[in-house]
Amino acid sequence: MTATLHARFAALHRADRPLLLANAWDAASARLWQEIGAPAVATSSAAVAWSRGYADGGALPHRELVDAVRGIVRVTSIPVTVDIEDGYSDEPQAVAALAAELIAHGAVGLNIEDGAGAPDLLAAKIRALRDALGSTVFINARTDVYLRGLASGPAAVADTIERLSRYRDAGADGGFVPGLAALEEAAAIADAVPIALNLMAVPGLPAASELHAAGVRRISSGPGLFNTAFASAREAAEALLQGEFEPMFRMRLDYAAMNRMFAV
Repeated sequence: MTATLHARFAALHRADRPLLLANAWDAASARLWQEIGAPAVATSSAAVAWSRGYADGGALPHRELVDAVRGIVRVTSIPVTVDIEDGYSDEPQAVAALAAELIAHGAVGLNIEDGAGAPDLLAAKIRALRDALGSTVFINARTDVYLRGLASGPAAVADTIERLSRYRDAGADGGFVPGLAALEEAAAIADAVPIALNLMAVPGLPAASELHAAGVRRISSGPGLFNTAFASAREAAEALLQGEFEPMFRMRLDYAAMNRMFAV
């Protein structure tokens, strides 16, 4: 089953439109995205951490991550890819061990980032992942050149190309560049590196069709849907605490439909 889901997930990056990923944070969100037609589900590291009561940025305990992924896989039948931040360790073998556990629980993809670390370190982690897991996992290597403002303009394009090239040589299948929104720069990166280019939805991002024509193969929501859901819930809760009940019922999911999703 896992091999079939992996093949399906890999094929989604070769389709005639970008793979659009609604990032989930728990079993309920993942199953709901499946119910409305998502072809695959990805986790958002920030959203998973927040939903578990931890800050984003490496604070989430391994057990909490594994438990969240187990819950998501249990209620879905589509490919699941997991954001493991920087692998929660600077030791490549420790990262590979965590990844192996997630794959054993049914995940078929991993997202791993360089963050503020050296490209050499992420390349070593990717090699360890590939050596340990073979072809059974889709490795999406994230570089934070744009997200962290490590460079700008042509220098950002060149740095991103250099990093993604190294990560591809180490065994990555895809390259994730959050913060990149310029169509011309995305096209230059996609043309230079034969890897499935992944962007994150941000205000002002060009249309999916334009991005696909430029070489982008995957677009994810990051923590956007979590933020939207909890902004709406906070507004309704604030009204409730003031004795106003109607905001809570303006937009809601049907109880019976939600319950049927999880009925044994």
